[in-house]
Amino acid sequence: MKLEILYEDNHCLAVCKPAGVLVQGDRTGDATLVAAAAEYLRRRYGKPGRVFVGVVHRLDRPVSGVVLLARTSKAAARLASQFRERQVSKVYLALVERPPASAAGTLEHSLAKDPRTNRTHAVAATHPRARLARLRYRVASRHPGGTLVEVEPATGRSHQIRVQLAAIGCVIVGDVRYGSKRRLGNMLALHASRLEFEHPTRQERVCVEAPLPAGWEALLRGE
Repeated sequence: MKLEILYEDNHCLAVCKPAGVLVQGDRTGDATLVAAAAEYLRRRYGKPGRVFVGVVHRLDRPVSGVVLLARTSKAAARLASQFRERQVSKVYLALVERPPASAAGTLEHSLAKDPRTNRTHAVAATHPRARLARLRYRVASRHPGGTLVEVEPATGRSHQIRVQLAAIGCVIVGDVRYGSKRRLGNMLALHASRLEFEHPTRQERVCVEAPLPAGWEALLRGE
């Protein structure tokens, strides 16, 4: 797997994850972003033996975009803390089948994940597994293939963007699990376009951006 490097220094490595690629290994045994990053660092710096690659956040397998990895244990601990404390700014682009009723707004839902099916549902706030999910959105542009929406999640619930947009009738193109009628193979039209975090050692904000994958041009045209 050839990595698209977005940012690199002695402590951090940000890459653009292709849709369909796992961040970390699972029981499928498929190739992972972490393994590719370790091999890249081993070759680039001539490192013998095992190379440290710290995972501080993840993207769902069918989602593309910015993934931040740590190159040192110190960086891993500090970056993971930022994600836990919601100090990292994340922006996604989603191509939805129908435009939202309002061009911009805030969505709040109570979500619950069913561990048996790995599906998340919008539920009543009194549900025993309910957790508040909040995001902001704005319509970025309209295309023959759908409406491109910029989304900034304020919480980090499982499948949050996918479920919350579906809950207002704006299913993400290709997201068959949550109601899309269009299949896109191993991907759906959700892309992590920007990530902003505090550098773990330099105390300065770093902004990393990933352009839309080339395949999105056809999606926007409705092909």
